[in-house]
Amino acid sequence: MTVAVDEGLREVRVSGARIRVRTSGSPDAPPVLLLHGIGRSLEDWSAQHDLLSDGYRVISVDLAGFGLSDRLPGPATIRSLTGGVLGTLDAIDERRPLHVMGNSLGGAVALTLLTRGPERVVSLTLVDPAGFGSEVTPALRILGVPFLGAYLLRSIDRAAARRTERALFVDDAFVTDERVEHGLEVARHADHAAVFAEIATELGTVRGVRPGWRWALLREVTRHPRPTLIVWGERDVILPAKHLRTALAAIPHARSHVFGGTGHMPQIERADEFAGLVRTFLGNAVAERS
Repeated sequence: MTVAVDEGLREVRVSGARIRVRTSGSPDAPPVLLLHGIGRSLEDWSAQHDLLSDGYRVISVDLAGFGLSDRLPGPATIRSLTGGVLGTLDAIDERRPLHVMGNSLGGAVALTLLTRGPERVVSLTLVDPAGFGSEVTPALRILGVPFLGAYLLRSIDRAAARRTERALFVDDAFVTDERVEHGLEVARHADHAAVFAEIATELGTVRGVRPGWRWALLREVTRHPRPTLIVWGERDVILPAKHLRTALAAIPHARSHVFGGTGHMPQIERADEFAGLVRTFLGNAVAERS
């Protein structure tokens, strides 16, 4: 089964790989690009498709090798994931500047997209993003251990999939059977384990998130200032909310918001409030650009 399939969901070809993409809203409306986290899928943005598509062309992508997308040729890196996103946008003929939103790893991909194609980014919304601190859940540290991570990722069962979902939310009501079954479907995809392990190894070690790639990326980001909103779930156990302080130091012009009693995915757990917040931000970002 696949969660939230609708007429806007399709596959495109990027460098020979099948990449899954969902679009909603008028093709003529301002485009908003939504990027998910490590090991996840575009379904993490389903609620925001519903809430934002009356005013925007909303685009979400299964990053290459994640969700139900194929991996791209060559090693899986943040840079290659970003290249896959750019290729997907070209494949759906979306070449206008975008409002880019990224959750977790998707935040790092969003920042990388800004550095690779600054002309394609109007604004950034970073949602519990990776890249602003060394602390990360022990589960992801272990998965970054060469060979061990790939082995463990090939052994995910229903209980493990449920534990993963529980780690993402404060409210267990969001840990539905549908989400668990979709998580298993994603985990069983042919490229999932290898790509997850490669990205986890690039990002971190058993000690935490590597500093080198973070510092290099943030130095480059400062050369391309854009209206930026950084939001965090107060009770995020994947990437703790104290990373927000570092994020605001690195991007001092950014606006910020902390969702109380919320985990790693405010765009799901506080969907209506999140949509209201970003609508206001996107409107202001357009005004600033004008």
